[in-house]
Amino acid sequence: MAGKKILIVDTDVASRNFIARTLQQQHHEVIQVGTAKEGLILAWRDRPDLIIIEPAMPDLKGEEFAIKLRQDPRTARLPLIALSAEQSPARQKACMEAGFNEYILKSGQAISRLMDAINGLLGLTLGGLKEGGLMIVFLSAKGGVGTSSLCANIAMNIAALDNEAKLVVADMVLPIGSIAHIVGYEEAENVVTVAALTQGQTDSNYFRENLSRVPNWGFHVLAGSPDPESANELQGGRIGDIVRSLKSGFDYVVVDLGRSLSRISLPIIKGADLLVLVVSTDLGTIAPTKVLLDYLRAEGLENPSIYVILNRAVGLEGLTKPEAQKILGLEIKKALPYVGGHVAMSNNQHQPYSLKFPGDAATIMFNDIARDIVELAGRRRAE
Repeated sequence: MAGKKILIVDTDVASRNFIARTLQQQHHEVIQVGTAKEGLILAWRDRPDLIIIEPAMPDLKGEEFAIKLRQDPRTARLPLIALSAEQSPARQKACMEAGFNEYILKSGQAISRLMDAINGLLGLTLGGLKEGGLMIVFLSAKGGVGTSSLCANIAMNIAALDNEAKLVVADMVLPIGSIAHIVGYEEAENVVTVAALTQGQTDSNYFRENLSRVPNWGFHVLAGSPDPESANELQGGRIGDIVRSLKSGFDYVVVDLGRSLSRISLPIIKGADLLVLVVSTDLGTIAPTKVLLDYLRAEGLENPSIYVILNRAVGLEGLTKPEAQKILGLEIKKALPYVGGHVAMSNNQHQPYSLKFPGDAATIMFNDIARDIVELAGRRRAE
């Protein structure tokens, strides 16, 4: 997948030309300008697929540039990369909060990281994501519905179905991961530290040797970002390579994306064998889930690729299952019973729900869901 239109905005002509030549070698069409205001005009007029800008522009700060792009529907989702000589963490944070997808420092490693980021943001690293182990992705449109808890507990039940299979749970929730806290994983390795390594360093052998198998849970963990500051340093362009390596080294790759879409999630969703969408019964969750579903369908995701779970995380109030299905326009495959504080208790003790409450109705449901997911994901892969 080549031939993308990329806009470079920088006062430094030599820097622009060097980046342009590199991009043209990859068969991209390149537009260059020397001021941020020109960049805005071309962004709205010529509709590039991606913009690279030095945020320290004299006529308009990079943060203002990003905000103006994000406020205009024509460029609200346009991938935006800051290629900066400024190392200030405060500036990097300000740029990311303003709407940049990546912040890359000008250094000897900049071009390599820039190309990784471009490939990731433009979806050019999707090839190969349908190969290797089955990939199951957990997603929700709103926080507080128990997505990460369900992800961990269902993954544990998938691992229990086949003791010989190798399963890894990859926490890609931004800005803070939660799987490690749920399962009691305390290793230093996480998605940010791994993404900082080169592609050659993170092959399938690396993950098999460095990701520990968590006692009682039966799976290995790639922990999420430990804090928002670390999340800002995530090299998003490396995610495609990391996922491919995980799929090469494991029979199952279960990915927790948490709430809504992020700058790294759409390629992962498109490459999944099955998307597990978690909802609750309140209209405040169902309504944004409908918006999310409409977006995913517009991006080519088919209904058979989506497995909806209704989790009554906060009680029995709210919409009924038929009412929720009618709004979503999609069948809810399973509805979990309300279990009060049992999930919080098992999470706080880093224990799988099925081991903490072996005779509970939710335990039976977790096992049923795990079997469903394995069967459906395998069927989708075979189609």
